[in-house]
Amino acid sequence: MPMTADSITDLIKQGIPDAEVEIVDLAGDGDHYKAVVVAESFRGLPKVKQHQKVYAALGDRMGGELHALALETRAP
Repeated sequence: MPMTADSITDLIKQGIPDAEVEIVDLAGDGDHYKAVVVAESFRGLPKVKQHQKVYAALGDRMGGELHALALETRAP
């Protein structure tokens, strides 16, 4: 069963409490999303580390419940 945008947002905010999260359903199918994640805790981190923090927040749902997620991350 695919994840909802609200579920994705909640998981990211639980893992990155200072994050502001915007989720866009790219295909309209509830299975392919883009997440824009802005967090002060990303400041000074390379993109790879920022993305790793988001993936860590999502845990093992990537590739399972959450099929595809395009990421845009940055500090405010």
